[in-house]
Amino acid sequence: MSLLVVGLSHRSAPVSVLERAALSADAQVKLLQDTVAAEPATEAAVLATCNRIELYADVDKFHAGVAELSTLLAQHSGVGLDELTPYLYVHYEDRAVHHLFSVACGLDSMVVGEGQILGQIKDCLARAQELHSAGRLLNDLFQQALRTGKRAHSETGIDRAGQSLVTFGMEQLAAGGDVRDWASGRTALVIGAGSMSSLAAATLARAGITEIVVANRTFERAERLAQILGEGDDTAVAARAVRMAAVPGELARADVVVSCTGATGLVLTADAVAEAVEHRTGRPAETGEGSGRTTVTAAEALQRATGTDCPLDTAPAQSVQTVQGATGFSVHGEAAVAGMDAATLEQHGAWATGAATVDRRERRGPEADAELITALAATAATVGRIPERRKPEPVAEIPRPAPALFLLDLAMPRDIDAAVHRLAGVRLVDIESLAEASADAPMAADVDQVRRIVSDEVAAFGAAQRAAHITPTVVALRTMAADVVASEIARLDGRLPDLDARQRGEIRQAVHRVVDKLLHAPTVRVKELAAEPGGAGYADALRTLFDLDPETVAAVSRAGDSTETKDRPA
Repeated sequence: MSLLVVGLSHRSAPVSVLERAALSADAQVKLLQDTVAAEPATEAAVLATCNRIELYADVDKFHAGVAELSTLLAQHSGVGLDELTPYLYVHYEDRAVHHLFSVACGLDSMVVGEGQILGQIKDCLARAQELHSAGRLLNDLFQQALRTGKRAHSETGIDRAGQSLVTFGMEQLAAGGDVRDWASGRTALVIGAGSMSSLAAATLARAGITEIVVANRTFERAERLAQILGEGDDTAVAARAVRMAAVPGELARADVVVSCTGATGLVLTADAVAEAVEHRTGRPAETGEGSGRTTVTAAEALQRATGTDCPLDTAPAQSVQTVQGATGFSVHGEAAVAGMDAATLEQHGAWATGAATVDRRERRGPEADAELITALAATAATVGRIPERRKPEPVAEIPRPAPALFLLDLAMPRDIDAAVHRLAGVRLVDIESLAEASADAPMAADVDQVRRIVSDEVAAFGAAQRAAHITPTVVALRTMAADVVASEIARLDGRLPDLDARQRGEIRQAVHRVVDKLLHAPTVRVKELAAEPGGAGYADALRTLFDLDPETVAAVSRAGDSTETKDRPA
């Protein structure tokens, strides 16, 4: 059996894909059950966070395992396999271990060093244990991942390399200013009462927020969180709970809103936010046109320029930003053209070339656009897909009024309509904008030390697993030797019936000592050799040399798994 992980994260997929692929709690349970029921897998665990979905499994066949796990992820996420595949990554055996340990240390997080991932890994293991989908391999793997993450945070300054998403999001809301100064005297509305919302509420309280209102679909959970906030030593703040129906009214009162629910649809629409801003400021919340900036699709902009319809449906992935009448065409790489063949891209390029009526002083020349699309077509024809996403060209920003409402959306899929970005008087920070902001964040020197810790722990885990692989064979060998001793002692009792109990005891001990001394050095040495890379063959050699029954060895393994299952933490 071998460890396999198939998944996608903010590093491999755009937020729009992650958002659509997000798994509800029920979907995660069903995915685990279907995975262990599939032929290649015997164990499974799902790590699902706001910016990653990963399926871990113990499989007996690599290619069949990749195919099955990819298919199951597509089925349960609701994203078609053809669409999902370009964004999936696969890690196998030691690389899979290295990946999980890096994730546990925060090295793979959107904000390097954030510690919340440890709680999410713990929840992932607890769910797999509850559903009995985690056996010896995944239990050992996730337990050591948790130890590795704790070691990284205790032995290094990785916490200084980055903060939790909540803290980082608040820094973005404060636009680089001091968070405590920004938060002082403000009121906050927290929508949701789960782990992330609770963390956000506690962080707001410590930052100096004056009042926190908690809204949740289960009112009792909102009351519990509000009580904890009001009674905490370091989070004491005026806090109260409301029902979800009260959110529109509270939205008009709040200065800061943090939303993180498990809803599959929008919790706050652009219209609801606009109404709240109008109530607070006494004037309508301006949209993009009012602030000097509007966003339209590339197809719409070029259609206006050429008077013809674009032959492709590129609306979800391409955009043109219009600022005081100036347009700038941008292609978002693989999100726009993944799966398109060269002929299709060339067709789009030919159409884009017809946009010659657009003022060239105001935008890139159509020839440049055609050359770009032709280059994309050549790349697609060579490698089958565009390997990177390109950000839109920078455009001049028209000054916007100071925000009257600050919104932090930590949910996946999103809780707050992305159209809120276009409202003047509102500052929205969501997972996508956090990803862009954190991409250029400086990394502390401690990251290198954490990477060394990860490498050491991966090596130790591999050695322990290889040593454990030979343990059933060693146990079976010693069991066979004990049976031989017992048989010979019984035969001796029949041939020498006159021996007294003391003499029989001395003979029995002498024979056992001889067998133990003969087996000690070989069994100790074979465990040491098996722990080294490539040492798996020593178990086979031992079974062959001593003619051990494979079923006996397998029975020892099953007994070990059964014992470990009983000893699992609740």
